[in-house]
Amino acid sequence: MSVVFVPERLRGKAEVNAETLQRLLDENDQLIRCIVEYQNKGRATECVQYQHILHRNLIYLATIADATPASVQKTD
Repeated sequence: MSVVFVPERLRGKAEVNAETLQRLLDENDQLIRCIVEYQNKGRATECVQYQHILHRNLIYLATIADATPASVQKTD
């Protein structure tokens, strides 16, 4: 189950910290690997569920980035 999936009753109550973000990035890495593997095997229709989860995770990350003040964001 995706780290981003949170039951309705708990939404807005989860703390976003570096550990949570790293877990989400690791999950996205694994999702991309699964998607590529399925596509390489010619099973593109079976990777759609993983694409949906990846999309949801990316939207979640973008929302967090948009909501974070520029002075708080790190630049490397």
